[in-house]
Amino acid sequence: MLDVNNFERMRIGLASPEQIREWSSGEVKKPETINYRTLKPEREGLFCEKIFGPTRDWECHCGKYKRVRYKGVVCDRCGVEVTTSKVRRERMGHIELAAPVSHIWYFKGIPSRMGLILDMSPRSLEKVLYFVSYVVIDPGDTPLIKKQLLSETEFREFQDKYEGKFRALMGAEAIKELLCELDLEQLSAELRQELKESSGQRKIRAIRRLEVVDAFRMSGNKPEWMIMDVIPVIPPELRPMVQLDGGRFATSDLNDLYRRVINRNNRLKRLLDLGAPDIIVRNEKRMLQEAVDALIDNGRRGRPVTGPGNRPLKSLSDMLKGKQGRFRQNLLGKRVDYSGRSVIVVGPDLKMYQCGLPKEMALELFKPFVMKRLVDEGLAHNIKSAKRMVERVKPEVWDVLEEVIKEHPVLLNRAPTLHRLGIQAFEPVLVEGRALQIHPLVCTAYNADFDGDQMAVHVPLSAEAQAEARLLMFAPYNILNPKDGRPVATPTQDMVLGIYYLTVTKDGDKGEGKCFASYEEARMAYENDIVSLHAKIKVRIEDEIIETTVGRLIFNYEVPIPKELGYINEEVGKKKLAQIVAQCYRTLKVERTAELLDGFKRVGFAWATKAGITIGLRDLRVPIKKQEIIGETEQKVEEIEKQFRRGLITEDERYQRVISLWSRATEKVTLNLMENLDKFNPVYMMATSGARGNVQQLRQLAGMRGLMADPSGRIIDLPIKANFREGLTVLEYFTSTHGARKGLADTALRTADSGYLTRRLVDVAQDVIVREEDCGTTEGLEVKVVESGGEVIESLEERLVGRFALEDIVDENTGEVLAHADTELDEDTVDKILAAGISKAKIRSVLTCRTRHGVCRKCYGRDMATGGKVEIGESVGIIAAQSIGEPGTQLTMRTFHTGGVAGDDITQGLPRVEELFEARKPKGQAIISEIDGVVTITEEKGRKKIIVTGDDGEQTEYSVAFGSRIKVKDKERVAAGDELTEGSVNPHDLLKIKGLKGVQNYLLEEVQRVYRLQGVDINDKHIEVMIRQMLRKVKVEDPGDTNLLPGGLIDVFEFEEENRKAEAEGKTTATARPVILGITKASLATDSFLSAASFQETTRVLTEAAIKGKVDPLMGLKENVIIGKLIPAGTGMSRYRSQMISLPEIENTEVEDEGFAELEKDETDLADIVQGDVKDEKIEHISIFDEM
Repeated sequence: MLDVNNFERMRIGLASPEQIREWSSGEVKKPETINYRTLKPEREGLFCEKIFGPTRDWECHCGKYKRVRYKGVVCDRCGVEVTTSKVRRERMGHIELAAPVSHIWYFKGIPSRMGLILDMSPRSLEKVLYFVSYVVIDPGDTPLIKKQLLSETEFREFQDKYEGKFRALMGAEAIKELLCELDLEQLSAELRQELKESSGQRKIRAIRRLEVVDAFRMSGNKPEWMIMDVIPVIPPELRPMVQLDGGRFATSDLNDLYRRVINRNNRLKRLLDLGAPDIIVRNEKRMLQEAVDALIDNGRRGRPVTGPGNRPLKSLSDMLKGKQGRFRQNLLGKRVDYSGRSVIVVGPDLKMYQCGLPKEMALELFKPFVMKRLVDEGLAHNIKSAKRMVERVKPEVWDVLEEVIKEHPVLLNRAPTLHRLGIQAFEPVLVEGRALQIHPLVCTAYNADFDGDQMAVHVPLSAEAQAEARLLMFAPYNILNPKDGRPVATPTQDMVLGIYYLTVTKDGDKGEGKCFASYEEARMAYENDIVSLHAKIKVRIEDEIIETTVGRLIFNYEVPIPKELGYINEEVGKKKLAQIVAQCYRTLKVERTAELLDGFKRVGFAWATKAGITIGLRDLRVPIKKQEIIGETEQKVEEIEKQFRRGLITEDERYQRVISLWSRATEKVTLNLMENLDKFNPVYMMATSGARGNVQQLRQLAGMRGLMADPSGRIIDLPIKANFREGLTVLEYFTSTHGARKGLADTALRTADSGYLTRRLVDVAQDVIVREEDCGTTEGLEVKVVESGGEVIESLEERLVGRFALEDIVDENTGEVLAHADTELDEDTVDKILAAGISKAKIRSVLTCRTRHGVCRKCYGRDMATGGKVEIGESVGIIAAQSIGEPGTQLTMRTFHTGGVAGDDITQGLPRVEELFEARKPKGQAIISEIDGVVTITEEKGRKKIIVTGDDGEQTEYSVAFGSRIKVKDKERVAAGDELTEGSVNPHDLLKIKGLKGVQNYLLEEVQRVYRLQGVDINDKHIEVMIRQMLRKVKVEDPGDTNLLPGGLIDVFEFEEENRKAEAEGKTTATARPVILGITKASLATDSFLSAASFQETTRVLTEAAIKGKVDPLMGLKENVIIGKLIPAGTGMSRYRSQMISLPEIENTEVEDEGFAELEKDETDLADIVQGDVKDEKIEHISIFDEM
């Protein structure tokens, strides 16, 4: 018997009639469902108990046998087997059809598989199947041709002429006979021959036919199985019928569809028995065909069958498709028990690893644990009385609850979970009230605020789950952001303000210049009002005298700043705090960083309160010079308008100049405003410390609002001269509504688009897992600074840190080896490299990794979220997708128009990222040179042409579209792949001209450009993972003597393997060229049909997979989630699943190795957790990651 929960791979194929009968437990002969009087299922109907099993546990239909003791008995009166009613979820039935019908997926899909294999057009197939025309099956010795279509009248004429000398049939029977006659081997050989001889359309058709023929040939499916003689009936519990209050019944649409099929089938049987005239039988057969079509895929052909209220019925295909289908609703998105949700409030006194859990919620969540503990401690006699105690909330229950939740972590999740920091584990602390309390520093990671957000709580139940929650998901372990390796848990808002206030200095403040012997003495002087918080004083620290302030002393000693980081003696704003956290994490690791963060929180809140910083109307001073600046600018604008009116300058020039004048005026006003503000002005302090607000907002409040954009994104050349402090005029207010409204509309659209992009990214990269230590590749990526228009977008340092060097990096001046091949480049090494003036270096990269499924540790480099080397089993694909998708909501949607200038309207922001990842032909495409050579620019009749002359005298000519700007100068030298005009490059062309390396670099730099210009930092490696997935396939050009099909897409590694086989056997090898697939196409082209089907175009994917008899190797994450196995990543990997952790004595924990890598987490932690869970009994063999 097949163990449903344990299998290696999964195959999909066509079902033969024999197989359908074998699955079935009996034939459904009647369309009845249940008897409306007794409410019991009708015999031989759609819910028949004899076929599908009893509706009540251990009870037959007629009631002769009741109780478990008759298990397995088949009742002699009603024929129902006595068993559990659960079998009604798994037993199938079948319907024997009176006439064969075609399966709509194979007849109607694009391309029509039936049409391809028979070499008939879908139009003529339809005519035959739906009884419009006859098809000649055996022409005999008549002038007819096989597969020729005959209309009714033609058929009669030929019948009269050559009676009985030829055979022509109609309907699915005819097609079935044609399919039975096919000789696939011979057909395959003929088609391969035709491929060699023909070209153009005929060749394409032959390739497509050969694909289908070979699919059938290789998979063991028979073509005639596309025509069905028997239809399976799915188990009744999967198409239930329930009674509503009021005696009406609600039923699944499938029952209606099955009823139609059975009714028509029975009618057809009766007509055939009666020997009805041909035309009536034919009509009935056509109706049966349509009924089966509707059952399988309603609405695919003709008008869909509708139920009450003109709603199309949901067919079998619809049950699988879309967000509400079986795949996405039930298999990939399950609901879990032991969870609760509530509003969140801030918990300022919590430690980094704690969360406040409301008492009532905790009691409900931990109910089973509490009940067990009550019984164990003898407070209740049995589980039932324990349950009663909990429900009545007896006082002793609370004490037990306290014990139970000790060291039992819970998971908190905030929707939308855009990256892995959206779920973290905490240790619960019981709190009064009904709101969850969360630590203020994890808000950034969750993107949470306290304006009514809600969060969900989940309880990890098993010891394994608790261990993983504590070791991998605990909040202190999630200090770094996986997308760029920077700390995500850094102080914000009040905390920043408090610390900034502590560390500023004020010249000439009370007690300036005094000297103190120690921190305590200085603090005492401050408490006694002898010296102020901001006065510059001298203090002896350790063995030196330092000029500092009391505030800075308090900051260093109260937080406490670790000794290793030295004494921090400067103004500390938000950026500096992030640096301190990063440095602490790098040198002192997790526990110390968590302590430091809690110190920042405590001191920050306390001093923000003491400082009493608030904001008042008088804090915003309008700059004195504002009117003067505006007056000057208005004069200049008037001059420009005059020139325009005289026709000296064009509308475009006028517009550009006016805009630049007003931009400059706005900048001057802003500068003037900032100069006039006092350093201790509350608003200024908030902005400069990074606590809240920025200079732009200050400018709008007290300077001038400046230029606004209209709904199309074009900048309006009339600025808003007022600010909010003075108030806007009606016209100014009206002008500013455009921008505000566009902002809101944009945000709504952006969220949806960004979510969809993330979904596609996750899908394409979900099976990229770190699978081995080193793939041994000799290739790599050469990286240098990424620049755009003279400004650095991504520095060399960012591109090198945490990667492995491909070859020795040598200082050319001294000959010193700065980094050896195959070693990790850490911060210090990279500083040396930059100091030596090296501008480019070769590193190991995911793009050149040779690991077949996934990547190796060395090509990936550092794990951004831990700062250490990436672990084997890390699902880096998912992390990459989340890192690119999560900031997607921050990218703008808009394409900025600076006033109708062509060439500038290229897409930016989110649409540009999508365009790149989908490898689309870009809007505003640039012309690129196909050869190396020298440029000549000519002009004929106003049309410009660019001619590139190669070194061998070969010329290529490009005509330039009107209005696009030329990027190169006359007589300039260009290389192949260089842009000749402004715009974006088509990646497909670039791949042809510059090859893989060229297109990889282009995509990487372009995606980085979009994100960096919006101020979002993403590490290169995440984008590399995606680009690698887009370039996995090659297109076969000449198959040689291999089994490959010309024009077929095939994995690079598979292609190389086929060629190696051919070479070994002395055959001709195949040739192929690399292709670039967009992420959607790449997801659908994956080896796993389960993953592809659950992504998009479910029916198409399954049709294709069934014909090919595809086998899903279950390598990725999605496939395993769908079939309910542990994912093959992280602790679910087989290498970690076979770890035995033996704990004879808790003190000395040893790991039995069994030839696998040791568990690379700290094993003692595991021991503590197990110990915490099982009290102090002597523990023999507990296997933490045992086979579940």
